[in-house]
Amino acid sequence: MEDISAKIGKRIVALRKAKPVGLSQEKLAYIADVDRTYMTGIETGKRKVSVVVLAKIVKALDTDLAAFFNDESFRDGK
Repeated sequence: MEDISAKIGKRIVALRKAKPVGLSQEKLAYIADVDRTYMTGIETGKRKVSVVVLAKIVKALDTDLAAFFNDESFRDGK
């Protein structure tokens, strides 16, 4: 089973890249008010992210926590 931190990171990357303008990691970090190097660690699954920081990132991606976690990668232990 994949680590939850890795799943969160992959989901952030997928949502970021799905943006019509292809939101860069640096721009997302700026909008979410998160250090760019910390954002790198989150996206690669090497850093644990608090709910507060995750909420800021998710908001910067124009979604909410419920929609963020309502993805097949978070279901059934996948």
